[in-house]
Order: sequence, then C-alpha cells, then structure tokens
Amino acid sequence: MHLTGPASGPPAVSPAGIVRPLIGLGETLASATGRLGAEVRVDPVGSVAHRAAFTDFGRGGSRSAGGFAQMVRVSDGWVALNLPRPSDIEALPALVGAAVPAGDWTGIENRIASMTAADVVRQGSGLGLAVAEIGATPVPSHPWSVRCESPARPWRGRAPVVVDLTSLWAGPLAGGLLAEAGCRVLKVESTRRPDGARRGPAGFFELLNHKKEPVKLDLPTPEALGRLRELIAGADLVLEASRPRVMQQWGISATEVVAGGTAWVSITGHGRSGRHANRIAFGDDAAASGGLVAPGDPPMFVGDAIADPIAGLAAAAVAAHLLAEGRASLAEVSLASSAAWVAAHGGAAIERHIVGDGDRWRVQLAAGPVTVRPPTVPDRLTAPTMANT
Repeated sequence: MHLTGPASGPPAVSPAGIVRPLIGLGETLASATGRLGAEVRVDPVGSVAHRAAFTDFGRGGSRSAGGFAQMVRVSDGWVALNLPRPSDIEALPALVGAAVPAGDWTGIENRIASMTAADVVRQGSGLGLAVAEIGATPVPSHPWSVRCESPARPWRGRAPVVVDLTSLWAGPLAGGLLAEAGCRVLKVESTRRPDGARRGPAGFFELLNHKKEPVKLDLPTPEALGRLRELIAGADLVLEASRPRVMQQWGISATEVVAGGTAWVSITGHGRSGRHANRIAFGDDAAASGGLVAPGDPPMFVGDAIADPIAGLAAAAVAAHLLAEGRASLAEVSLASSAAWVAAHGGAAIERHIVGDGDRWRVQLAAGPVTVRPPTVPDRLTAPTMANT
C-alpha cells in the first residue's frame, strides 16, 4: 500500500487481494526447495518491495515508483510507457510519427492520445520501447509453462549447478533463491555489459547475488562463447532472461541444451514465441500488461516494478521443481503472464476506510486501525517463518 496510490493522496487498498497468490507462490517455492534438501521460505509480500526499501521509493500514482514509466491515454484506453534510457526519449518522435521535439512531452502525449493502443504497442515495440496496453495479456493457467521434456543428468550427492545468465531483478532473485536452496549458482556477466543492477543500490545487488560465484566473460568474443558453452554443458540448469534472438545470435539453442539433459528456465517480457517474442519489457509496464494496476482515471501502478519479483519467485519455484524431479525441461516465465496470473487470482477488490494521522496513514479494520508502513531494508532473501509476513 505504501507504494500504490496517488503521490499526494492516501495509499490504495484495492490490490490487497494479490497477497493470497503471492503467498501461494511462496508456499510452492518452499515445497519445491524442500525436496532439493534445503527448504527456502520467503516473505513473498515483502519481497515485492525489496528494491523500494533500498531506494526509498514512494507512491507515484499514474507514474511508476521509479519514475520512468507513466500511464498514457490513447484513443481506446490506456498504455503504460516505460522510458528508462536516454535512447527511449530520443525515439518518441518516431513513435508518434511527427517532428515533435523529444522533450516536448505535452506534444508527444497529445499525439499518442490520437493513436490506438495496438498502434502504440506495435510502433513502440518496433522501436525497442517498453510499452504495453493495460490488461492486454491473457491470463495463463499457471505462472509458468513447461515443455521439451528430456531425462536430466543425475546430480544427487552434490550441489546442483546453475548457470545464471540474468540481470536486473527477476532472474537474479530466482538465482539468489536457488543459491539459498543449496545450489551452486554461477553468475555469468559480460565484461562489456555487466548487470545493470550494479548501477543501482549496492545493497540490493548484494542481496540478490552475494551467494553466487561470479564468472566474468568477454562476451560475445569466440573465446568467451566457447567458455560459456562449456559452463552450460556442465550445468544442471540454466537461468536466462534475454530476448530469444540473443541466444540465437550466440549459436546457443535452449532446446538442444534441454535435449542434452540440462534444464532451462527462460524469463521473458511477453513470451519466447509468437509476435511478442522479442518485445522488450520491464517490471512496471509488464505488470500493467497483465492487468495488475490500481483502478482509476488514469489507472495507477501497483508497487514497484512488481512483475519482476513475481516472475523471480515463479522462476525459482519452477526451477527448484525441475531439479527436484530430475527433469530437463524448457520452462518459461513471462513477466506479463505471471503478473496476469497473480492479478486474476487476487479475488474481488478489497476496500477499507483510510485515515490520515500526521505523516502516516491508517487502515481501519474490524480489529482496529493498522498503520501503513514503508518497506524495510532486508538483510537476507529468506524469512525464518511465514509469521513474519
């Protein structure tokens, strides 16, 4: 609630229903990691606010907590447009097809208002922008999908080896949780393009990655790609979060890796296949695509890039399940689809009376008022007991 609602008004209670599916993901993770030999229990509700605890983010309403994404009106609804890079701003005139200065947000916004959501998404995706129509992602039956079954190489008697090729939040969270479960996690980073999370709070990066073994490779040089293939060949599971064309360019096939006995968990923005396969996505716009928004005119963002930690929890759960079951499969976790699953399983909207109390807000419950607290900086990914949630 501290992260959801108008910037200058009371926090929103409406997304409270997502607590139930989040706790369900946490229980699934605990069950799967328990079969690996080291049960991992997390505070799934606290996990979705970990980054905000380090950055001191607050509510932004129709602008994301991080400040880069914004709800923008189109002729038939709303889109979430995420502009975290300078090149994204430079692409705005091309998005609207007019010679409007990139810095003229009012002019850009007026042009977008005359376009349909489908046109903005199609044009923006072609330009490499993270843009999504609110609620456009279909609700999946599960927060992940699994295919390409093959027998896995045996790992019992040693720690499962995980090659973590991910960056930012969702993938590193999944890898960090697998490390907590006793896996030997190798964090592979390109010396030319290291994990973008290194540019953020050091404490947050350490929280996600401190139990992993760092591996630096000069990707994509031939020597580095050769070494990467060696690491993958010796792994029990690969955790990857790039767009499909990246691995194709490197000559690495996930299906061939799976056929060789190594499980592969792929985290994408909008899926590995179909017309959305290479669309870029970040946590805020992907959550909006999944319909995980607070209602309003304009709609408001829920939490901070919430699709990232949701996908990270789901990826860790399915990865631990594949390892425990001895299955070499290709599992896919889409940020937008996992957010849609959580949004759909959140139940009916919950409303409670909120009152201001100085610089704090209180929610009126039957048992009495409860204070809305900001996220607290965690000292670990795991929680001793679910009572701490």
